Amino acid sequence: MNHDEAKTILLLYRPGTADADDPQVAEALGLARQDPGLARWLAEHSARQETLRAGFRQIAAPAGLKEQIISEQAAQERRNISRRQNVLLAAVAAVVALVVLTPLWFQHRETAENFTLYRTRMASIALRGPYRMDLVTEDPAAVRAYLAQNRAPADYRLPAALEKTAVAGCAIENWQGAKVSMICFRTGRPLPPGQQSDLWLFVIDRSLVKEAPPAETGQFAQVSRLGTMTWTDGDKLYVLGMAGDESALRQYL
Repeated sequence: MNHDEAKTILLLYRPGTADADDPQVAEALGLARQDPGLARWLAEHSARQETLRAGFRQIAAPAGLKEQIISEQAAQERRNISRRQNVLLAAVAAVVALVVLTPLWFQHRETAENFTLYRTRMASIALRGPYRMDLVTEDPAAVRAYLAQNRAPADYRLPAALEKTAVAGCAIENWQGAKVSMICFRTGRPLPPGQQSDLWLFVIDRSLVKEAPPAETGQFAQVSRLGTMTWTDGDKLYVLGMAGDESALRQYL
């Protein structure tokens, strides 16, 4: 995970909540502890969040305000009272709307960005350099058997071109407590030292990623140095990644 990816994830982080229990948030917080610039940004972001929450906590319902105003004002001031009441009610209505709508706005933003965060998280796994696969094998059947045994998605369907690509192994990754199957392939290109694969497919149950794109033919996006192609097939969401452009990725679909 790099600086920009961590910052994207921490935009949704709410200090003092269970957000820190999420693995990707925990990883981003860990990077912030090592990156002074990111740490400063996070401190400022957290302060703004706390100021907003403190303001909400100070809002008190104006109980009995109407009766108090009526009892204290003389009859000749009733017109002014009415005007003040209207202003007060409008202000209270605005505050109530802010209190009600702000959490909904954050929830909507989190939902809209859920897929983007998922794709960014999977891309960061592929980009983090040499890593240990849970199973190293050139046997596709052994990969499926291992994933099924560990209750990760194993009933995936591969495009014809990808079916013919050499398998290097697999790993099981995590997304918000759900298991993601990571199938590793070799394209035949020279590999950097210590790296065993250069093409990665991430498979997860489609229902576990909000706002997943409905595209069945493949949706391309560049995530840092990784080109990604996303599609859905049945109840599964697929993200294929490699260092290359859209044309290079589409040859495996």
